[in-house]
Amino acid sequence: MNLCLHKQEQEEVVSNRNYDELKETARKIRVDVIRAIHEAGSGHPGGSLSATDILTALYFDTMNINPENPKMEGRDKFVLSKGHAVPALYATLAERGFYDVEEMMTLRKIGSHFQGHPNMHKVPGLEMSTGSLGQGFSVAVGMATAGKMDGNPGRVYALCGDGELQEGIIWETALSAAHRNLDNLVLIVDWNGLQIDGKVDDVKKVTPLSGKFQTFGWHVINVDGHSFPEILAALDEAKTVKGQPTAIIAKTHKGHGVSFMEDQAGWHGKAPNDEQFRQAMEELGGVQ
Repeated sequence: MNLCLHKQEQEEVVSNRNYDELKETARKIRVDVIRAIHEAGSGHPGGSLSATDILTALYFDTMNINPENPKMEGRDKFVLSKGHAVPALYATLAERGFYDVEEMMTLRKIGSHFQGHPNMHKVPGLEMSTGSLGQGFSVAVGMATAGKMDGNPGRVYALCGDGELQEGIIWETALSAAHRNLDNLVLIVDWNGLQIDGKVDDVKKVTPLSGKFQTFGWHVINVDGHSFPEILAALDEAKTVKGQPTAIIAKTHKGHGVSFMEDQAGWHGKAPNDEQFRQAMEELGGVQ
């Protein structure tokens, strides 16, 4: 069964959304990601840039959140299980109004709240401290389980990398979520095909992703992870699913938006030098 939304259905669902505004927001977030990582001299640009459009869709369209009241009762929650991509989440939260963007330019500096992995005790809007791959997803399932038990209307969203799916804890957690019928849970897989050591399927094959999650009892939707109509339609569809958690398999490009980083495993975890920074800013339309 093909669980992708038909194009006409996608267009009807998202016809009232402003794609250009979302694209511009994502561009600003990418600029801030590169600025912060360049200033820090270290970080993870590749997976941050591949996830930017997904985060933009969540925080500027789908999620019920309030920057003025980050702990609002009944809010939706997001867990970045691939915690190394936190520059994108920091920049998204800043653009959404949780704090001034210049604060995150202290990324990875001694004494900064904006460390290389999320710390929920330091930065407003972060729901979970993550870093050890697979554990963030497990916590998200715990949050969704608690939400069901408490009758909390908030939904839980988690973002995993495709390399992260090589962790055994992912599949134990996926079984638990399906067993508990967590239809308040959405897992988004940032499927850029690359990890620090090269191609994901060369390191340890995880495909076919759709078939695996379906077999584990999940509702599965496949999307282009850089298409706002497809991402938003999938997030809308997930809200209608009953009795199952939803997995959105988002096909993305590592380093998306910066030509020399795109689809290059070497940009998993290094900062651009000054010349590369200037080129990236030119391509992204950022202020140098």
